[in-house]
Order: sequence, then C-alpha cells, then structure tokens
Amino acid sequence: MEHSINYAKTQSARFEAELSTLLSIPSVSTDEANTADVQHCADWLREHLLSIGMESVQVIPTPGHPLVYAEHRSPNPDAPTILFYGHYDVQPVDPIDLWTTPPFSSTVRDGKVYARGATDDKGQVFVHIKAIESMLRHSPLPINIKLLIEGEEEIGSPNLGPFVEQRAQQLQCHAVVVSDTAMFAPGQPSLVVGLRGLAYVQIDVVGPNRDLHSGAYGGPVVNPLNALCDIIASMKDRGTGKIVIEGFYDSVRETTTQEKAEFDALGYQDSRLLADVQTNALGGENDRSTLEKLWSRPTLDVNGIGGGYQAPGAKTVLPSKAMAKVSMRLVPDQKSADVVELLKRHVARVTPPGVTVTVTDLHGANPVLVSREGKAMNAAAQALQETFEVPCVYQREGGSIPVVEMFSRILGVPTVLMGFGLSTENLHSPNEHFDLGNFHKGIEAAIRFYHHVAE
Repeated sequence: MEHSINYAKTQSARFEAELSTLLSIPSVSTDEANTADVQHCADWLREHLLSIGMESVQVIPTPGHPLVYAEHRSPNPDAPTILFYGHYDVQPVDPIDLWTTPPFSSTVRDGKVYARGATDDKGQVFVHIKAIESMLRHSPLPINIKLLIEGEEEIGSPNLGPFVEQRAQQLQCHAVVVSDTAMFAPGQPSLVVGLRGLAYVQIDVVGPNRDLHSGAYGGPVVNPLNALCDIIASMKDRGTGKIVIEGFYDSVRETTTQEKAEFDALGYQDSRLLADVQTNALGGENDRSTLEKLWSRPTLDVNGIGGGYQAPGAKTVLPSKAMAKVSMRLVPDQKSADVVELLKRHVARVTPPGVTVTVTDLHGANPVLVSREGKAMNAAAQALQETFEVPCVYQREGGSIPVVEMFSRILGVPTVLMGFGLSTENLHSPNEHFDLGNFHKGIEAAIRFYHHVAE
C-alpha cells in the first residue's frame, strides 16, 4: 500500500496534467450540439483506462450517451469485488460571462483547478482511476475492481437503469463506491449516509393565440405570466416556509431526536452558509435547523422561468406563453412519481380560467438512506482517518444520486458515498473548481480504502 501511495506522490504533476486534458472535453450531456464531445470523452476514458492496465475496457452504446465499463481481477480467488460508479458528463456552462476563465480550459489558481466538471464529477472519478493506476504499478490488485462511468447522470440517467437490470450478473459485487459527494468541511472528511431524492417538472401556461399589446388587451385577457406566478406562489406559505400542496408531507419520515442531536454535534453555524452564498438571511421552514433543511426536509424551488419580453428596455407585451421549471428535493419515504401527481393535482385546482396549463415530469429520483455499518463502510472510515488524520464524520447530503437506490434495489449491495469535493466548489455554477490538495489526498484515501476492503 505504501509503495502505491509513494508512487502517486511522485506522479502528482502528471496526474494533474492528465486531469486537465479530461476537463478540456466539453461533455455536456443535455445539449445535442455536444453529442460528439460526449462520445469523445468516453473514448478518451477507454484509452486511458487501457493505458493504466485495466482489462476488458468497453465503450458501451445506449439509446443516448455511451457508458464506459472496465474490469480488473485480482489473482487472489478470495478477493472481494468493488464496483466504482461515476459520471463523465457535465452540466451546461451558462451563464458563460460569469466564468473568470474558459470553462473547458482548466486553470489552476490558489491550489484549485477551475473547469466545468472539476468537482462534479470528472475530478472525483479521476481520483479512483489514479488510485488504481498507482496500485497496478507495484503489485497485483488486492481486490477485483469494476468501473462503471456513465455519460447521462446530469440528465437523470435515463439509460442506466435498463443497463444495470440487463447486466446485473456482470455487475455483481460486494459493495459499490461512489465519489460524487462533498466533504463536511475543509480538512474534515465525511461519509454520506443519506441523500435527498428529486422530482423535476416543467409547467407550461398558454393563454392568447399570440403576444398582445398590453394596453389594447390588458385587463380582460388573462396574462399567462401572471397566472404562472400565482400558481407558483400558491405552492408555499410565505409565513412558515412550508409547502402547501395537499398531501405533500404525508409520507415524509420525521428527523429523529437522535439524528437532530447528531446534526447539532457537528457544530454547524449558519454564518458558514451565509458567508458562502453572501446573503444576509436564510429561508425555508422556520421551525427547522439549517442542517435539517439541507439534509432531511423536502424543498420546492423554481429553477428557471421564462415568457414575454426579456431584452433591454421596455416592450408593453402581454405574452402568449409562460414556462417554469420546478424541482422538489425529497426525503424518505417520499416517492418521486407520487409527488409529481400531487403537484399536478394542485396546479389543476389553482389554474385560473383563461389559460391552459400542462405539467411535464422531466425526471426524478427517490431518496435513500444507507447503513453506516459494514466492512466497506468501516474500510472507508479507516482510510479517511489515516489520510486526513482526523476521524471522519457521518452526514446526509441535500443532493440526489439516483443510482444509489438503483444499486441497492437491483444488486442488493451496500453503497459507500466517499466524496472529496466541497459544497463551496460551485458545482452546477460558473467557476466550478476542485481543491487539488483534496484531489491528491483522495487518491491516497482511495488506495487505502481498496487495501482495507481486501483485508
């Protein structure tokens, strides 16, 4: 193990250069204009995995973007098998004018690499690839390793489920490891034991047959933008911060007294979040702590809204159409499909006459809780403590990783959520970055993890 760690340290500059090459590929999965780039990224990963000594490396076509799959077996017939999952696709870069440097030309500033995909998830995928390379350079692998790296995570993984169902036997393992989460704080590693789910919809409102002069028609003609704003406003109580869609909280599993005590023991201060996002007040349910709001309570947010005139200056128009994209983060035991139906019923009840409203379910994921017990989790906790020289903590996270529930349901194995990013690294935002210190420590921790699992 130490030989592998020392090798990784001697190769740190090369590892960073190779990461820069990977980050330069604009593998934006949601934009058809980048389809060839997504394919190029998959092909690049295949060649790189072959170059470090992985076996059976494949780029597997799907009805959408391809999957990259690779295996390497240990000579030890009793070695455990670990499946690593990550994704190589990235979010769009808009708004481009807010980037300090080009999003696909990685730049190092203050010990951090800036590029789209740096922390979500190319940088964290590369942590494990470089850990595997470092182990292969000095001795046979102590474990059987399988890599599954997809190109559609940022669009809801529409083709991953059928693949896992069809290849369940091939993907059999003792545990899955995912590095697509954040550490609790700088210098404080953590293992994530809970993830919120997601229900994501688009609300389209259609009124008159064309855009109208707001003076000639304003008043009797119902304005779709006004109607949309009323519909959205009807979903939450401004005073309490609670969502008022009928039945929304019926399936919500309450945070236990023990969990609240564990959250409090982490010593989280609201000032940290206020400083991070540079605002002067926090919102949400006013009877809940900030960590509850982030980790164990559901949300409803408008992610985008459009309609009418949006260019500089004034134009007195009554728009024909309006649109909003709305996401709801879900907690155990809510189900994405059920929540979408509740929202549709609410919208139907509050839609005013004079407009037609359509709610489209774009994609979703169910929330998950994972056990903090077991050999793989213990190996991860030990590896993190040895690397960062402090005990790791256990936390939930507010984001969603749909495959965790899928792996549990189809493969019947535990998942270890061992991330090396930070929540402040602008994932999904301009100037996304990844701390290179955590990149290199992540490689060391991954090496230790794979060895401890073998033990």
